Amino acid sequence: MSSMWGNFIKLSIFGESHSAAIGVVIDALPAGKALDLEKIAAFMARRAPNKGKASTKRNEKDQFEIVSGFFEGHTTGTPLCAIIRNTDTKSQDYDQLKALMRPGHADYTGLMRYGGANDHRGGGHFSGRLTAPLCFAGAVAMQILAPCGVHVGGHIGCIGDVYDAPLDPVAVDGSQLDALVNATPPVIDPGAYEKMMALVDNCRMQQDSIGGMVECAAVGVPAGLGSPMFGGLENVISSLMFAVPAVKGIAFGEGFGVCNLKGSQNNDAFFIENGKIQTKTNHHGGILGGISSGMPITLQVALKPTPSIAQKQQTVNVQTNQNAELEIVGRHDACIVPRAVPCVESVLALAILDQMIGGQKL
Repeated sequence: MSSMWGNFIKLSIFGESHSAAIGVVIDALPAGKALDLEKIAAFMARRAPNKGKASTKRNEKDQFEIVSGFFEGHTTGTPLCAIIRNTDTKSQDYDQLKALMRPGHADYTGLMRYGGANDHRGGGHFSGRLTAPLCFAGAVAMQILAPCGVHVGGHIGCIGDVYDAPLDPVAVDGSQLDALVNATPPVIDPGAYEKMMALVDNCRMQQDSIGGMVECAAVGVPAGLGSPMFGGLENVISSLMFAVPAVKGIAFGEGFGVCNLKGSQNNDAFFIENGKIQTKTNHHGGILGGISSGMPITLQVALKPTPSIAQKQQTVNVQTNQNAELEIVGRHDACIVPRAVPCVESVLALAILDQMIGGQKL
């Protein structure tokens, strides 16, 4: 099924943007793992809307309710299921979208795939709203990984042409990643964030939106996770990363920068320090041949501009089969990047957890 993922754990996301609730089922989690529900709620609050000028004004609190798989503070080993009620929907804003296809959205492709039977309100199952249960699952994964010494964190790499300071691909550590997870906003350079928000506000005033990039890393990941050819760690991470609707690209380590390097520049020299094999540089982003090397796993994720903009756009009316003009109403993000940071972290944590369970590293 298209809304299920995983090799050694099974993740299922359900619901629509304007349905009664959305939720997640995580199967094959190890039993007896302690979960701090307050920390999960705090993590999910980072993704929740209504965070300043960049965000939609839809006021969903993302309050979750665990209905199975959790007892007396620990996982039970049976499927962990959580639901999140949708409480602030304005479905009338989407009445015209049964006929008028929004540019940049999945309205037309969803119509072709499901023959008009899909729920079009708020984008239905295609909506970024479905990243809320994904973040619940990610928060669970991060808490299970932390006692193993694995830490995951990310920050706003850029919005438009305004860049934050990058993570050091070799020296990044768990304390820095933990600090980013708890930071508001999730940036290394606060001055860069001010410039980012000025750019976002300018786009919003022009009835437009802007894209950007999230940089994320994981440290403490043991060497040896992943398998060639189709089970590589990059493959596993990427297969889930595109569940975040705005994601249009992912790069590991040096990414597309390798196009301009020679082999002598791109190769990471091995050395031994305190009995541990490491590399002096980390162009490979912690993954070689699809298998973790023990170095920090680093990646950059490209996110498109929010397609729902207030400007008039050209489209088609599928009921009259004629060209048409569309003016989108409703509540939408001027920039999705700040809210996408915990989504990217969640994906990376879930992929690592999946592979650690498969590699019997827990």
